Amino acid sequence: MTIDNIIERLEDGNQRFVNDKLDGKLQDSTRRDSLTGGQKPFAIILSCADSRVVPELAFDTGLGELFVVRVAGNVANTSSIASIEYAVAHLKTQVIVVLGHESCGAVTAAMGRGDNGPNLNHLLDHVSPALNSCGHDASLVEVIKCNAEKNADALYNNSAIIKGAVDDGNLKIIPAYYNLDSGLVEYI
Repeated sequence: MTIDNIIERLEDGNQRFVNDKLDGKLQDSTRRDSLTGGQKPFAIILSCADSRVVPELAFDTGLGELFVVRVAGNVANTSSIASIEYAVAHLKTQVIVVLGHESCGAVTAAMGRGDNGPNLNHLLDHVSPALNSCGHDASLVEVIKCNAEKNADALYNNSAIIKGAVDDGNLKIIPAYYNLDSGLVEYI
């Protein structure tokens, strides 16, 4: 598939999800058996760990179709970047979607600027570029969307593997926003 075909496939799957018309294909024992020798996901999704956001459902995909990396705030930290580098370098996946979502608790916590302990504070530091870019008067939705954009930029700027694939025309990074109520994914 071309990059445009992949984006179209994601959009079509999301429309099926929004319209409650999921295909539910590629989710049975035959599919599991076919994947024992390897995987060839067509897209990478850097998603929040929020239980209300399930990329495989939101894009109506089956087993082996998405390489999903989930971390609170959909942040591009060392571990999430390394996981994505694996999919780009070894699986030749061509599209990365950085999926922010409505009512993100991690972004809300970062905006609150409280002390959340050393581990969560470290994670929330990755939301700081969005807060600095949007300004402290920005709405939660604005910061969530900006956070998706900034983490898409971080993937490109903090990984020679990802940057090289983008620069060579073999990879596209797309920030996006998931609406909890409708299930619609908007590309930013």
